[in-house]
Amino acid sequence: MSLVTTAWLARRCSRTLLAGNSFHRLHHCPYRLHDSCKSYGWYDPRCAGRSFSDCKNERRTRSDSCRGCLGHKCREVCPKGAISIVNHRAYINQELCIECGRCKQVCPFGAIVDKSYVMNILNLLRDSFNNTNYHVYAVVAPAVASQFGEVNVGQVFAGIKELGFYDVVEAAIAGDMVALAETEEFTETIEEKKWKTTSCCPAFVDYVRKNHPDLMDHVSTVVSPMIAMGRAIRAKDPKARVVFIGPCTAKKVEVKQPEVKGAVDHAMTFEELRAMFDAKGLDLVNLPEISAGEPSSYGRIFARTGGVAESVRRVAKLEGVDVEINPVCCNGIEECIKALKLASFGRLDGNLIEGMVCKGGCTNGAASIFHDQRGIERINGFSREALTDDSNEGIRGYDMEAISMEREYAGLKAKKENE
Repeated sequence: MSLVTTAWLARRCSRTLLAGNSFHRLHHCPYRLHDSCKSYGWYDPRCAGRSFSDCKNERRTRSDSCRGCLGHKCREVCPKGAISIVNHRAYINQELCIECGRCKQVCPFGAIVDKSYVMNILNLLRDSFNNTNYHVYAVVAPAVASQFGEVNVGQVFAGIKELGFYDVVEAAIAGDMVALAETEEFTETIEEKKWKTTSCCPAFVDYVRKNHPDLMDHVSTVVSPMIAMGRAIRAKDPKARVVFIGPCTAKKVEVKQPEVKGAVDHAMTFEELRAMFDAKGLDLVNLPEISAGEPSSYGRIFARTGGVAESVRRVAKLEGVDVEINPVCCNGIEECIKALKLASFGRLDGNLIEGMVCKGGCTNGAASIFHDQRGIERINGFSREALTDDSNEGIRGYDMEAISMEREYAGLKAKKENE
């Protein structure tokens, strides 16, 4: 096993990683995912030569590190009641789970884990042969500004480049794309729909899809910034491969959804990025800053609650849109649930629901390194460093005619075909 893999596992495992470099020497490894893994060979040296992507579980799961604690914090914080206790261990109902990551955040033993694609990403980098076979781009979420407080954001971008990526691109550029597209969509459809929701948060969209399928017609059909940026990069570079880096575990599920599949190859978290930095021995403090593009200040505030709505209203103002946009910014899943209920009864005090499952927004995502109020302050500070507050300026250099900003939700498409 490589040094990168060992360091990554050491960070992700809930207990001590004992000396050695084979899978059977890892005690309490969270990648002992479920009983079927025993027959698959995860507990012994037969695992050698196999990647973690071989595991058939594609979503969040409970590992053997679960201690059956009396508090059952994971069950208490789950907004959908997707977790039950079976034989003194947590059981996750994947049909109900919306990938919000709350259970992962509160588990004191690190027993609930999302599937990692770090090995896939390392293999992608390796097989590019220093980006000669193809070009591996890193798309970095704007929440990065809140995660590495000891260095400047440009030094984090430099560190990512040192890992072997061909180029580093701010996802905030696609935030500008999404703001423009959502403003246009809102203007064209609000009279008919009466109210709309944003679609940037995959956990929010998943919640609506699973619990209020009748309301999916109100969810924006504009793709998330991650998907938009992946499509934009591929439109410019046919040899591109795209890896998304952010605080959100739900993004790993989003990249595989059939209606957007192919835009992004893999997603990884800031936790995993930090582990890769550690494994390579990178000292970010000593790296020079590099730029990852010049998005607008509004593209960068997508990382916090209220940012998407503010961006849409800003675009509407700059473009002279003669439609009132009255947003309801939901700070966490509880507020999302409340807003949707009010909207369904025609009692919503607004016409645009900004749905963010994590309190504070992406800066407090389930796989963030830091979770505190300073994160939002850093996001706002990073936004102020932008050279423009015009989203049209933020996307300069990209041919929007060549980029599809739309998605058609599979369930909604089938429903329309049956009508």
